[in-house]
Amino acid sequence: MAAHRPAGIVWPTSTEEVARIVRWANETETPIVPFGAGSGVCAGVLPSENMIVVDLKRMAKIRRLDGPAFTLDVEAGHMGLPLEEELERKGFTLGHFPSSILCSTVGGWVAARSAGQCSGKYGKIEDMVLALECVTGAGEIVNLRHRTSGPNLIPLVVGSEGTLAIVTSATLRIHVAPKTRAFAAYSFPTTKHGWEAMRAMFQAGLRPAVARLYDPFDAMLARRGSVKKDGADSGNTPGLGAAMLRSFLRRPGTINELLEGSIGSKMLGGSLLVVIFEGEGSVPERDQERAHELLMGMRAKYEGEGPARKWLLHRYSVSYRQAPVFASGLFSDTMEVAAPWSKLEGLYDAVRRALGAHVFVMAHLSHAYPDGCCIYFSFAGTAAKGDESESWDERCEITYDRAWRDALAAAVEAGGTLAHHHGAGRSKAPRLMRELGEGGVETTLALMRAFDPKGILNPGNLRPDAPSPYVPDAHATQVTA
Repeated sequence: MAAHRPAGIVWPTSTEEVARIVRWANETETPIVPFGAGSGVCAGVLPSENMIVVDLKRMAKIRRLDGPAFTLDVEAGHMGLPLEEELERKGFTLGHFPSSILCSTVGGWVAARSAGQCSGKYGKIEDMVLALECVTGAGEIVNLRHRTSGPNLIPLVVGSEGTLAIVTSATLRIHVAPKTRAFAAYSFPTTKHGWEAMRAMFQAGLRPAVARLYDPFDAMLARRGSVKKDGADSGNTPGLGAAMLRSFLRRPGTINELLEGSIGSKMLGGSLLVVIFEGEGSVPERDQERAHELLMGMRAKYEGEGPARKWLLHRYSVSYRQAPVFASGLFSDTMEVAAPWSKLEGLYDAVRRALGAHVFVMAHLSHAYPDGCCIYFSFAGTAAKGDESESWDERCEITYDRAWRDALAAAVEAGGTLAHHHGAGRSKAPRLMRELGEGGVETTLALMRAFDPKGILNPGNLRPDAPSPYVPDAHATQVTA
């Protein structure tokens, strides 16, 4: 990481200070990158020795909470959980609960186009943004609002990952905090049966705050328990222990094929769908009754409220599960892709097959919509067989790079999108050419030049034409093949 140590870090406390920093960077042609809390996983922030990091965490004020209008004006550096807690004390919710809520900021959510665990009811962050205050690469302060005439520029900045402007505040839509919830869980013979039921539910007009479908192995883990906040196993942890992982990872292809088949699905208890409705009065209960009737007609088995209540209680525990994996000399990562329902099966099979040749893989589906859904793959791996002169870490990196290379290629070929809520960063940028097309890439680069004439904002990020410094091997370079 020493190679990615920046030249300096600044902590502005106002939009005017951010503008002065950007104007200075223009005059000196110094590259700068905005920084929130560092929870991104796609190398969207990767400083170099001549770069200045603009850390926005000292810009963390709630400027205005307008209860009658259900709007919130909050600065970009505000951390997620304290913001939600403050809203709840006043009887409101943003409805945005990413798993990184303890270590992510409003600005980071906007930059990466993030999604929260209750997106089924409240939408993703782009559905909540009503206005943005930001500083362009030329040092100009601009206020973007939804327009009734002329182009709406907000969607250009949302998801731009610090390449068009530095977001300094956002006006967001808020909601009355839910008073009641209805919980339910259902098992299905296969994952496909489960997602067909999810599709039917959303296309019937039902909007559960949470609808998460776990593949048979992930479902087995969800049924067994939780992980303590210190990372230690609970009495019946679903975490992947080192001994289990080593056993699985010796022959990932064989184990994946076994677990994905009908025998593996039956052995593990099938897939599991967790559903939570929330709102006012009896509305959640009535919606749950409608969902129950629909799902029971689609080969569902009712599993009671327990799994859904357990999920809500431990929904952030995933943040503590990876440390034991890394401590065992293994690696793990996640990859989220999305597609219309008509392409979902092809995407699921293709990416799972590509990853499964190199690593042990499991998946869950969440963030569903009437027209499509997100698939979230989790995988773990170990060192590839190789030259004895190569270190264990080097051989792990070879496996990791090959898994990512093949999975990204498979996602594009299957007609999926490379990112749903993590952003693309530098790690996925080389494949953007295939997803956006030549015209889309040229338009993106033209927007970068218009917002940032000297190219000082997070240079190299989201650029399919730029070599990625994220990883030196296949994930960054061979992925363009």
